[in-house]
Amino acid sequence: MSFDPTWLFLSLIPGAIGMVLLGYGKKQGRWPHMVAGLLLLVYPSFTPSVVALVVTGSAIGGALWYVNRLGW
Repeated sequence: MSFDPTWLFLSLIPGAIGMVLLGYGKKQGRWPHMVAGLLLLVYPSFTPSVVALVVTGSAIGGALWYVNRLGW
């Protein structure tokens, strides 16, 4: 496994956002935010490239946005 500096730097961003979402979800009792926060914390460990990192993070963020629009 090679460590790409770009991938390492970009993997910090969803981790930080995930930590904030998880804390917010726990405090407000909003389970969609907790689930999205956990996913954002975990998924960078399983993505092999920068493109996969960005696409997966965008999909999780888009799903959270859509769930919020539905009123969950």
